[in-house]
Amino acid sequence: MNTTITAKTEETAKAPVARIRLGLLSASIWQRANADNLFYSVSFERRYRDSQKTWQSTHNYDVNDLLLLTKLADLAHTEILKLQAGEAD
Repeated sequence: MNTTITAKTEETAKAPVARIRLGLLSASIWQRANADNLFYSVSFERRYRDSQKTWQSTHNYDVNDLLLLTKLADLAHTEILKLQAGEAD
């Protein structure tokens, strides 16, 4: 199983602050702010190859993806807690 966590970057204003990948599934962590607080949200995606062998992505998951998706959600939660702890510094 391939696991990748990409740390917080400031490449573009609209880029996710972190990305986590487990195999073909990935989670992107987004940061939003208002006058008082920072908020985080997560989007999930699954990559696959279509019949022409072109990479595509979807937000639908097969039954075999569900346990890996829960692990990915757990890792995203942990990463958000780290990001929030860094805000307090």
